[in-house]
Amino acid sequence: MAKAEKTEKSSKIKNWFNGLKAEFKKIIWPDRTTLAKQTGAVIAVSIVLGMIIAMLDFIFQYGVDILVNISF
Repeated sequence: MAKAEKTEKSSKIKNWFNGLKAEFKKIIWPDRTTLAKQTGAVIAVSIVLGMIIAMLDFIFQYGVDILVNISF
C-alpha cells in the first residue's frame, strides 16, 4: 500500500470519528425525572399487554379444549 493511500484512509477514518463526535453532541439526553417517568410508563404498558396476552391465551386454550373434546 502506498503512503498516499494510507494517509487518505486514515484521513477518512479520522473524519468519520469527527462526524460521529459531532452527532453525539447534538443528542439531547433526558433528565432524571423524565427518564424515570418514561421507564415507569414502559413497564406499566408491558405489564398490561402481558396480562392481555395471557388472558387471550387462556381463552383460546379453553376454546380449543372445548372443540377437541366434543364427541359426535
